[in-house]
Amino acid sequence: MNNNIKSLLRGSIWIAMFLIVSSCEDYLEKTPESIISEEQAFQNFTNFQGYVEELYHCVPNFTLSNWVSSWNWGEDEIESTAGTFTFAYDVDRGNFWGWQIENGGGEGWLDDNGVNTGRNHHNQGLWPLAWYGIRKANMGLENLSLMTDATEEEKRLIEGQLLFFRAWFHFSLIQYFGGLPYVDHVLPSDEQLTLPRLSYHESADKVAQDLERAAELLPIDWDDTAAGRRTLGKNQLRINKIMALGYLGKNYLWAGSPLMNSVSTGSQSYNMEYCKKAADTFGELLQLVEGGETQYALMPFDKYHDNFYTTGQNWALPGGTEAIFRAPYYSANSSNWRISKQYLPLFLSEGDQTNFSPTANYVHDNFGMANGLPLPDDVTQADPESGYDPNYPWKGRDPRFYAGIAYDGVKVVQGAIPDPNEEVHRYANLYSGGSYRDVVTGSLSGYVNRKFSPLTANRFDRSYDWGSSLHINVPYMRLADIYLMYSEATLMGYNSIGATSSTFGKTPVEAVNVIRERAGMVGVHENFLGSVEDFLPELRRERAVELAFERHRFNDLRRWMLFIEEPYTIKTSFEFDRSGEFNTEDPTENRIVNMREEVIIERNFTSKHYWLPLKLADVSLYPEFHQNPGW
Repeated sequence: MNNNIKSLLRGSIWIAMFLIVSSCEDYLEKTPESIISEEQAFQNFTNFQGYVEELYHCVPNFTLSNWVSSWNWGEDEIESTAGTFTFAYDVDRGNFWGWQIENGGGEGWLDDNGVNTGRNHHNQGLWPLAWYGIRKANMGLENLSLMTDATEEEKRLIEGQLLFFRAWFHFSLIQYFGGLPYVDHVLPSDEQLTLPRLSYHESADKVAQDLERAAELLPIDWDDTAAGRRTLGKNQLRINKIMALGYLGKNYLWAGSPLMNSVSTGSQSYNMEYCKKAADTFGELLQLVEGGETQYALMPFDKYHDNFYTTGQNWALPGGTEAIFRAPYYSANSSNWRISKQYLPLFLSEGDQTNFSPTANYVHDNFGMANGLPLPDDVTQADPESGYDPNYPWKGRDPRFYAGIAYDGVKVVQGAIPDPNEEVHRYANLYSGGSYRDVVTGSLSGYVNRKFSPLTANRFDRSYDWGSSLHINVPYMRLADIYLMYSEATLMGYNSIGATSSTFGKTPVEAVNVIRERAGMVGVHENFLGSVEDFLPELRRERAVELAFERHRFNDLRRWMLFIEEPYTIKTSFEFDRSGEFNTEDPTENRIVNMREEVIIERNFTSKHYWLPLKLADVSLYPEFHQNPGW
């Protein structure tokens, strides 16, 4: 940890005391009477919870981390050539140093200059906030004995939150950097740092201990507690048992995945024991959900977008009943002027020039047909079994294709276009040479992302259905992810497509089908039900479809040890021409010709790219804190 992080880990407890009592006034203007003692700060639930509240603001909001936000670093997304300042641009060129602010990482959510727990999404970075949050959680845990004026319930709520955050910050770091020191006490200011880097499994075991205890201490719903009823109806983001179980299961599944298992044991296969633990943990969570004992449920598909954005609902926070863990959200209306602008060409959005679009290969390799079959490997050829017709490639697709991807001919502008010369832009012109295609400010790939923002968030439709109340906040974890992680953990832990965990009665196939049925899809096709080896790629494809562009792909490809392998190193565009009459009512009926897939970039990765490099200043502090291999 560099001097900045070192000071965060060792800083005086009086900093924390100040944070409890600080307001808009300048600290130097405060009277001596306003500085309270440790005993006062921690003696009751109200004061202690005020201390804990800052930990929520240590969770970076990756959705709104800058004027344009880069969080998809797999083969799933490509930025236009105006976006040379994003970490996605650096990843594509193998420059993983770019996550660090010292190496140009100003447009990302992994790092920033110092700690900011205020109401500014721009200046929040995971690296500094995680170390700060870990120290703050440890300070709270070491002062639990001072909480004398509190009920047993209140003590459990405080301890559970502190344990969760200590574990969450450690887990968030190790999934990118590998095993790290597990800081479970307040480090003295006069002691030389000697904490060694642990193996990934050793780190994960420490995370698990904290999350298991947090799950025991925390309620399912704060509204059902005496303390929570004081803020009734405003407890959606407060840490609860379901969040703790969700991350406990995810921590176990990550530890059981090939990459994490390989650096800990040398085996590049799944670790069955960790996967079984993950399956049983996810199973416990899902049994509570399906038993009606929680506030969580899958959103109906006609409200699917409410997982990510809301419009015309004032301060309705996106996520609904499906979001389990989200970053705090503030700055009303900021979504209109920031994140929504990066998904449409500049001439429509009037935002930053950078445009992020789904890659053609990601769309073609994952978003299949409504009958459950994938597209053929060569999308210029017909596939009689699936019914795919290359001349009508948008017809008969998985409903989530239409919910998440805008393709050629989709109606974008709903209202009036005053200038007749611009009427051509009403429909998505994504054919080769179309107005929505531009290497600098438009779609490079021939597709547009419509998952996180309504297409009407454009300069012509300003008052159509979003006005000044478009709110976008992509969750860190939602219930659909839990079903898919349960499926993977059970499949690989018990080595059977017909197995169930010890805590939940659904098989891996049945868990996937829950997600497909919500979307109006048929179940997993019989072609993939012959064996574990047949089903695993289809499960991974399902994960790519359901969780597309939600920040999961980079970590999934890495933990599966596919990140540096073809075809996952390639990003392509879909080139084609229109043929015949243009159908404005049903764009799936538009015929295309001369279709071909062209490589935009091929990423040259080696094994070192499975982990991000640590900061040079940090690894120079003491020998036990060593750099990741290859960096």
